Amino acid sequence: MKAVLGDYRENVTTKKKNSILRSIKRDSLLYLLLLLPMAYIFIFKYAPIYGVLMAFQDYNIFQGISGSEWVGLDVFKFIFEQNSFYRALTNTLVLNFLDLIAGFPAPIILAILLNELRFVRFKKITQTILYLPHFLSWVIIGGMVYLMFSTGGMANSVLSSLGLGNIEFLSQKTNWLIMYVAVGVWHSVGWGTIIYLAAIIGINKELYEASDIDGCSRLRKIWHITLPGIKPTIIILLILQIGRMISIGFDRPFVMGNSLVSEYSDVISTYVYRIGIGSGDFSQATAVGLFQSVVGLIFLVAANFIAKKIGEQGIW
Repeated sequence: MKAVLGDYRENVTTKKKNSILRSIKRDSLLYLLLLLPMAYIFIFKYAPIYGVLMAFQDYNIFQGISGSEWVGLDVFKFIFEQNSFYRALTNTLVLNFLDLIAGFPAPIILAILLNELRFVRFKKITQTILYLPHFLSWVIIGGMVYLMFSTGGMANSVLSSLGLGNIEFLSQKTNWLIMYVAVGVWHSVGWGTIIYLAAIIGINKELYEASDIDGCSRLRKIWHITLPGIKPTIIILLILQIGRMISIGFDRPFVMGNSLVSEYSDVISTYVYRIGIGSGDFSQATAVGLFQSVVGLIFLVAANFIAKKIGEQGIW
């Protein structure tokens, strides 16, 4: 009996190996195409993880990681005693929260509006115009914002000609925050609609036909068909957005910030740049980056857990 079972298991194992070899041979070109992205992920995502060790060292650039002195958690203790770190952390959370409130619903609303357009050519032209800002560098956008909204910019020139006086768009806290969020929405809203438009296209058309027979208005179809149809996509993207609450891009706050609003524009990414590249303290910069990653992971897991608890589909 044992011999029979052994032969059976051996045959099953052999069949599995042959099946795997046949699939690799059949899809060999696809596996070759995977080598480049896999190499990219390994070289630029996994290999640099070794550098996290600098967060626990008094890192010396000349001695390297292997020769630098180990200090344990002293670097983290020093960072957590700095008021500038808490200011950068607070600013990061505030700016990301404002982006979440203003920027997250924007592509959803825009995708629904575009989906309701019946003039196909106008719809395509509108989509193209809305996508274009995504491909502009933040350096270019920062120059455009400065030329238009600085004290002597185009907007203030128009206001002065109307006798309304100048508005400090980029040097007062509230005005700067409004500009920061508005420019961010303008930059990303068109590109974000692609995902939601794809989700809307996947909704069963028979539901809309049935609602037409029942005499539903457009608003009712949006509320009862379109929004529930894209709800899983919205939940997944919301979870990912919450997971990024502690992290923020470097380009946008650095380009749009200035010395007059540095109290509000200094975020984690600019803080890391300042202490890492500016001051040459790579241990502190690495420690802040590690802290940022760990807290971001906690946010992501918590958001996914809450989504599962309320009966929604998470990202895993």
